[in-house]
Amino acid sequence: MALQAELNENIALVVGDLGYGVVESFANRFPKRFFNAGVAEQNMMGLSAGLASEGFHVFVYSIANFPTFRCAEQIRNDVDYHKLPVTVVAVGGGLAYGNLGYSHHAVQDYALMRALPNMLIAAPGDPMEVRSCMRYIIQHPQPSYLRLGKSGEPCIHDHIPDVSPGEWLSIRSGAKGGEIFLTTGSTLNFVDQILKTSPELRDYSLSSMPLWGMKFKKNQPNQVVKYQKIRTIEDHLIDGGFGSWLLESMATNSELMMRINVKALNDRVCGLVGSQSALNLEGGLTKLQICE
Repeated sequence: MALQAELNENIALVVGDLGYGVVESFANRFPKRFFNAGVAEQNMMGLSAGLASEGFHVFVYSIANFPTFRCAEQIRNDVDYHKLPVTVVAVGGGLAYGNLGYSHHAVQDYALMRALPNMLIAAPGDPMEVRSCMRYIIQHPQPSYLRLGKSGEPCIHDHIPDVSPGEWLSIRSGAKGGEIFLTTGSTLNFVDQILKTSPELRDYSLSSMPLWGMKFKKNQPNQVVKYQKIRTIEDHLIDGGFGSWLLESMATNSELMMRINVKALNDRVCGLVGSQSALNLEGGLTKLQICE
């Protein structure tokens, strides 16, 4: 982001009193474009909307639950409805901050963001997809939600892929016209590891969808029709999540809708505290359950 800010003097960064050890390089190089709004997320989002209305592309950074649910009204009224170039950057999507308690869990954030008509959701699955999503967002300033993991996610791609909203990104090709796993966000690595260690699944394909949102449902039937069965995998509750979004996109085609099998977290994880791996296990993200 700092490299892009060298090229684009309209890029600004706003944080909610966190990110130390991460944001200093930007703050020191661009002090007039860096703002710490303190522990006041609603004000932080209003400040960002104001900067965006004056020509800045604003990145608002905080732990996943805080720049979303805590300031949902400001995101809807100030950012989305005015189509302002504000990118809400959430670190620790899903249950990445599992041990810090459910105040830090983000398993309903897709539901909130995908109900906003102008919001582009960016959920990269590995560091290469992060770079590709950042490039797209900077080249196409608009209301957007960038959902990141915590840190240390492995690279699945060996190069920075080209991404486009609503388009499936092929990771692995199995039997033509057969079955496919479709992920968004950090579940890409989870499924990739299962496929690499499961010879019985060698005919399965794998794709990710890093960019999606309300406007991009119309692209989906042409991609779903290519496969006999699609299993969507996400670290979000099934209600209002990615798989539900894909099902909605098939609302006028029952035959295609029947091909989709949604695998998501169940509501047993709500209110629990534990490691990310333990909570994902409790929530049903296991090899056995996603292959049912």
